[in-house]
Amino acid sequence: MSTWADGPLKTEQEEIGLEMQSNQEVLTEARLQVFERIIGVQLPNHYRDFLLRYNGGYPKPYYFIISEGQGKGMVNIFYGIGGMYDNLDKKIDIFDDILNAGFLPIADDSGGNQICIGLTEKCFGNIYFWTHDEDTEDMGNMYFISENFKVFLENLYD
Repeated sequence: MSTWADGPLKTEQEEIGLEMQSNQEVLTEARLQVFERIIGVQLPNHYRDFLLRYNGGYPKPYYFIISEGQGKGMVNIFYGIGGMYDNLDKKIDIFDDILNAGFLPIADDSGGNQICIGLTEKCFGNIYFWTHDEDTEDMGNMYFISENFKVFLENLYD
């Protein structure tokens, strides 16, 4: 059964308005910590807060700007942690080359491209757009979107 959660995402005394349609299971702090141990990194706080509140789902609004040359993109679904179809564990297995390069796929668009969050010191917390149909040598198909997850959510539009 799908539900819509509407309301602010509270992070560091700030709020982000977002609607999420989700049938995802509730994520506990303990389960999130297990996931972080598996990938070997504690996730950025804004993204952790998002997972604990929504644990994935379909956002409203969902458009974002990739770059001037690339134009706009859209978030189809944010992945969750647990037994749902679109879960992070499954995506890590499929896109292990992205993870090995220091990025975690956190969402996709309708064409199978990935929205990723940086996990290395150099790009920790930054949001990127990875296109699967471009040359992947040296991650030349990875486009910087925003400096953190909160800003990415704030910049989504209808």
